[in-house]
Amino acid sequence: MSNLIDYDSLEKELGYSFNDRAYLKLALTHSSYAHENMKETNGEYNERIEYLGDAVLELIVSDYLYRNYKNSSEGQMTKTRASLVCEYTLANCAREIKLSDSILLSNGEDMTGGRYRDSILSDAFESVLGAMYLDGGITPVAAFVKRILLTDIEHKELFYDAKTSLQEQVQARKGDKLEYVIVAETGPEHSKIFTAEARVNGKVIGVGEGKTKKSAEQHAAYQALMKMKIVES
Repeated sequence: MSNLIDYDSLEKELGYSFNDRAYLKLALTHSSYAHENMKETNGEYNERIEYLGDAVLELIVSDYLYRNYKNSSEGQMTKTRASLVCEYTLANCAREIKLSDSILLSNGEDMTGGRYRDSILSDAFESVLGAMYLDGGITPVAAFVKRILLTDIEHKELFYDAKTSLQEQVQARKGDKLEYVIVAETGPEHSKIFTAEARVNGKVIGVGEGKTKKSAEQHAAYQALMKMKIVES
């Protein structure tokens, strides 16, 4: 993957045309690229603009929940917001708009799959929100977030609470025992992929992969819950 930004395609996905594309380029510049290309970047990368995007995102999501979840308590809204702005959810939103195609990475980071890593994708997504805010204010950011993020909230909450929800369902059936087993580790030491199985009484009910053991278990729990929902329906 070459370090080129297809501005036209990305702006089409965003539903917004930048007045100053320098904001967008900064949002897509990972620290590894900035340090490898000092003459081009002056060492500047997307950390600061990500900080701004994170704050703007939290305001937009909080406002949406306050206005649309009128019967929810502060605690319930906080929990829902956490599920919407977690790394996994934002990384999936980044994939939906093909953001990985445009992230600027060092050759080493790119070769080890950095542009597909949840942490880099979610950070870039928040950075792009910060760039949109600086370029056009909060209105276009809110429209984009509503279209891309504030949909299918039930499933986003289900993933966030997957391990807790699965544990509660298993405990409701007295005598059943839930456990997670890491069954595989692949990839180089610095970029491993773990595979986990969720098992009830030794029977596999869900399988998931992740960059960490915890993430793999979360995915396994979510897959188990989705299978249960299909069976119940």
